[in-house]
Amino acid sequence: MSTPSAICYARAYHHPLIGALTLFSNDTALIAVRFGQHAIAHTAPPPVLHQAARELDAYLAGQRRSFSVPLCFAGGTPFQRRVWQTLRTIAYGELCSYAELAERAGLPRTHARSVARACAANPIAILIPCHRIIAAGQQLGGYNGGIARKRALLTLEGHEWAKDA
Repeated sequence: MSTPSAICYARAYHHPLIGALTLFSNDTALIAVRFGQHAIAHTAPPPVLHQAARELDAYLAGQRRSFSVPLCFAGGTPFQRRVWQTLRTIAYGELCSYAELAERAGLPRTHARSVARACAANPIAILIPCHRIIAAGQQLGGYNGGIARKRALLTLEGHEWAKDA
């Protein structure tokens, strides 16, 4: 995890499976992945943004199961950062409930709602895999990118049931 930098770069990204994203970085690490297209300055992006796009391409083609691009949490509370770090331990194709994620983060299961709010504040969508978190009773739950994107990502990772949820 790199340290925050005041300089921010952005790069548009699009894939048919998930639509438009905007990738943000400092000089050395990815700091955000946002759904949709956002206004970006036209400056030469650093290599880390190209690396992130290549890794996303490979992941969405089913050729990559984890990401190696450097990440930086430029914001968030200590609680949120704890949850985001724990999200990174959930493997490709694995599903986890909010209560289970709380336990993995060393918190009581009763913190499931707080964990869900931290997931909703995740600044680095897809690479910090909050799409792998499901609600109680095997329900899809929410997703900042929308349920259709969550379903598509889970289907990519082998969860066919997600198409009908």
